[in-house]
Amino acid sequence: MTSPPSPLPSPCPCPPPPPSLPSSPTPSSPPPSTLPLPPSLPPTGEVMVLALGRKKQRLLIALSILPNLFLAFLLSSDPLLTLASPHHCHLPGTTPTPELLNASLPWEKSEREGESGRLSPCKQYRFVNGTRSDVVVCEAGWDYNVTEGLRKNIVTEWDLVCAQYWLVPVEEVCFILGILTGCLGLGYAADRLGRLKTLLTSLTLSVIFGTLVCVSPSPPIFIAMRFCLAAASAGVYLSLYITRLELCDPSLRLVVTMLAGLTTVAGELLLLGVAVGCHSWRGLLGTGAAPLSLFLCYGIPGVFPESPRWLLLSERTSDLNSFSERSERQREDDGFTELESEPPPSHRPHLSFPELLHSRNIWKNMCVLGFTSFISHGISHCYSSFRGDVRGTTPSFYWTYLLSVCAGGGAWLLLWATVDRCGRRGILLLAMTMTGLASLILLGLMEYLSESAITVFSVMGLFSSQAAASLCILFTAEIMPTIIRGSGVGAILALGCVGRLSSPLMDLRNHYGYFLHHVVYSSLALLAVLSILLLPESKRKPLPQTLADGEQYRRPPLSRRRRDNVPLLATPNPET
Repeated sequence: MTSPPSPLPSPCPCPPPPPSLPSSPTPSSPPPSTLPLPPSLPPTGEVMVLALGRKKQRLLIALSILPNLFLAFLLSSDPLLTLASPHHCHLPGTTPTPELLNASLPWEKSEREGESGRLSPCKQYRFVNGTRSDVVVCEAGWDYNVTEGLRKNIVTEWDLVCAQYWLVPVEEVCFILGILTGCLGLGYAADRLGRLKTLLTSLTLSVIFGTLVCVSPSPPIFIAMRFCLAAASAGVYLSLYITRLELCDPSLRLVVTMLAGLTTVAGELLLLGVAVGCHSWRGLLGTGAAPLSLFLCYGIPGVFPESPRWLLLSERTSDLNSFSERSERQREDDGFTELESEPPPSHRPHLSFPELLHSRNIWKNMCVLGFTSFISHGISHCYSSFRGDVRGTTPSFYWTYLLSVCAGGGAWLLLWATVDRCGRRGILLLAMTMTGLASLILLGLMEYLSESAITVFSVMGLFSSQAAASLCILFTAEIMPTIIRGSGVGAILALGCVGRLSSPLMDLRNHYGYFLHHVVYSSLALLAVLSILLLPESKRKPLPQTLADGEQYRRPPLSRRRRDNVPLLATPNPET
């Protein structure tokens, strides 16, 4: 039975909502596509090098090493060109007998005590009616007894002996000054114009002046052309050195530099082999200059591109596409997409000279490395000629040449085995210490040392000085910023050339005062040991780009303990 409906209405459990005001439209979030993208980080030099890919990177490095094989023919041929063979005045007849030589040439006393004299190489007797009248200078030229080196060099072709011998040291001085000029001028051009343009210009000039040297008709023209050839060849060497280093990541820099140095050593050994079979100095220089014309193909687009670090610094981003392998993975990268879309400005890297003048740390590093380069290059000649200066027994040319070349090769192997383990600064300090000790032992105990002991300490000094000279250049290239790397490395090489000038100047004075010369260099070597302590360490560190980056390369404080196991890019703990 159903209950009747109630006459009263039942209360509503939920009252109706009051009339609300007109609601404002709900803010809707913009679509994801309209959100501003976060700014992409600018690519660094290390990123651009990695973008090359291992295969292309190694190919470019090999192309930068190969010219060193032929540059050795132009930069290391001076000892062969200026080697003076035993000679005497030309006498009638094809082969004068010893009796005729004794009767026609006067006897000269030796300048050294305890040594017998020799037949005069510059004078002869004048005969009148079959009897000797007086002594005169050679009238019909000279005969040469060539047993080493080239059969015909500039000394034998133009008779640069006796009264004309001064032209030989002058040629050596002009050649070294040419290298100095090329390092300074073309090093600055590599920073302003680019590595590739400087390389191609230097290669072209090397081929041109190499050809002109080969056809030189007289000593003055030969000396002038050799000066220009030295400057151009130094530009090729410097441009390749910087480009090669800028193509490497930190783990490859030492190995690649060592391979380039060993290639130069191989070129010097090949130079001696070609000289033995070539017989003529014109053919020897032509053998070195002709292959350099093949490397002009580096100017073909895509064969040998510009340094990515220099392009990144100069903001010529449209040229950076030649360094990527254009894979789909690299095309999707935001950094490279933005680079490809930017308009290519066409200005050079901006260098603020007031900022450079106030970069005290960079100047300090350059002064220390330049001083060390000056000492290490200059003192090498002292070890090469020490036995001849002290004992008067000049070794053979082949022995001296091979000893110097093999010491250079051994120095590169030592650097490869130790520098990445012990650091650049520590090995440079060790090399200069060995150089100073070898000099002090030779100078202080030369009266008590045997011939074999003099040879051992001379080899040790030559070995350590060449190691220090090579490490100075690598050290400079690693701590100088990209914006002045060409000028910085060129300045260090130029100071090394100033040290090398002592060798021809001593030859011009017939090695008079060699002892004081060696003492001065030995004292400066010990002073260089103390100055090396002011240098920073560049092991496994990225190459600096700007002057501000270069200023950050400072010597670590001596009182602070350094933990080698901390990663290079680790964030420092703020609590410590």
